[in-house]
Amino acid sequence: MANPSAVCNGHLHHHHHQKQNNLLKSGIHKKNGITKGMKKNGVSNGTVYKKKFVEHFEQAPMYVAVLTFLGFGVGTIFGYLRDFMRAWGLEKRNLAAEREQQKDFVPLYQDFENFYTRNLYMRIRDNWNRPICSVPGPQFDLMERVTDDYNWTFRFTGRIIKNVINMGSYNYLGFAETDVNALKTVTIELQKYGTGICSTRQEMGTLDKHVELEKLVATFLGVEDAMVFGMGFATNSMNIPALVGKGCLILSDELNHTSLVLGARLSGATIRIFKHNNMQSLENLLRDAIVYGQPRSRRAWRKIIILVEGIYSMEGSIVRLPEIVSLKKKYKAYLYLDEAHSIGAVGATGRGVVEYFGMSPDDVDVLMGTFTKSFGAAGGYIAGKKDLVDFLRTHSHSAVYATSMCPPVAEQIIRAMKCLMGLDGTTQGLQRVQQLGKNTRYFRRRLHEMGFIIYGNDDSPVVPLLLYMPGKIGAFARRMLEKNIGVVVVGFPATPITESRARFCVSAAHTREMLDTVLNALDELGDFLHLKYSRYSKSSHPELYEETRLELED
Repeated sequence: MANPSAVCNGHLHHHHHQKQNNLLKSGIHKKNGITKGMKKNGVSNGTVYKKKFVEHFEQAPMYVAVLTFLGFGVGTIFGYLRDFMRAWGLEKRNLAAEREQQKDFVPLYQDFENFYTRNLYMRIRDNWNRPICSVPGPQFDLMERVTDDYNWTFRFTGRIIKNVINMGSYNYLGFAETDVNALKTVTIELQKYGTGICSTRQEMGTLDKHVELEKLVATFLGVEDAMVFGMGFATNSMNIPALVGKGCLILSDELNHTSLVLGARLSGATIRIFKHNNMQSLENLLRDAIVYGQPRSRRAWRKIIILVEGIYSMEGSIVRLPEIVSLKKKYKAYLYLDEAHSIGAVGATGRGVVEYFGMSPDDVDVLMGTFTKSFGAAGGYIAGKKDLVDFLRTHSHSAVYATSMCPPVAEQIIRAMKCLMGLDGTTQGLQRVQQLGKNTRYFRRRLHEMGFIIYGNDDSPVVPLLLYMPGKIGAFARRMLEKNIGVVVVGFPATPITESRARFCVSAAHTREMLDTVLNALDELGDFLHLKYSRYSKSSHPELYEETRLELED
């Protein structure tokens, strides 16, 4: 395997391309490694995985897909009708519009781009951006609001909806809390340092708390060094451009988070997409990248880097890390792993998918994660070899231009991480990780038994429940809130048009009584809205693994 520090040295050596060609000539037809380790349905037979790996992606009955498309079709027709009425002054236009004096200008507000916002999203807008007025723990308080103009504007009634069960926040380990004893050290740091840094890391924004946190993160992950950033989204979008550029190739999972997508686009590197968690699709791209090199010139790629997530936040699936590591070693590529949703949430001691699969952190060239979920704070980190981190300290856009992480937030992360590592003298951190696992498996098992179609891995605390039809998105969220349960619902274009869903996030702070209350409400609502589509199929997208050839796009 090539030296990991080369990921930040600008390019790989030119003989690297010749090595890969020799490897292809000698091993392209052998059924070893990944091919040998896969069953037909995409589940390992034990040669690659050390533990059972089960994921569910059951297909809905055909009538559900037909009715879903029909629902969007009817909504689109009425949307165009209402646009026609607005154009002729028969209906009030509430959204921003061009002034009469600027009608000959290039349009500032593209009508078609905002079509779904005007005609579909607005009808169910009350299900998003609900203002919360308490800590987002296992329960929260909600400010009641009503609309008098079909969700174009809202007004507050002054009433507070108390003790709503929170099934939407990423509070996996329950560290989003207000316990005075738990936050004692955070309070001390707030009094000592204040709330802001008012400088970047490269100027006067590096504090002893940042140094302490980075050493702790490196120890926690088992790597040489780490660097922390004040914003999780920017950790991806501002650091990927520092690692790759023109002449490099990025192989990105089709369901990667927007921060990864934006970072890849800003880098100027060539981007190619492989099907979600599909090793055959990824290997085809790797093989073609090495055989054909760059378009037109056919020169070897300076670097090939694979971008994946630990847990995919909309699917609840876990990356097939052992197979991806085998492929990246086989083809001498680099691996960038985003553990935003998996760090703290999976693994025996909460150390993410690397620990979950019993692998070494050295198998991953760039380890990225955020503190916004399991740690109840803000910001993110990049970890790995010291050469990599030292390079980013100089070249990262976040380090050069962004304000440093504020000290109380850094202390909150330190507090939570020490709890996970047992450095606080208790086993509370380990108990939280174990409780999250129990809650996740219980919640998923009960939903399966009820007949809902849910996506993802059995150990993933992200639980998507498929709703499909657009009319059921708003009905589901409103009915759940009436039962004092807060949920997140997601539809097109954030998901495929036929796969609208509710996304539950299980927390270690949820009690069994809370989960049973939610499950009973779901059971009742599932019957009322006819959401129990499952035929108890254990399909794991077998069709993805039976393809002999996949078309590639430049």
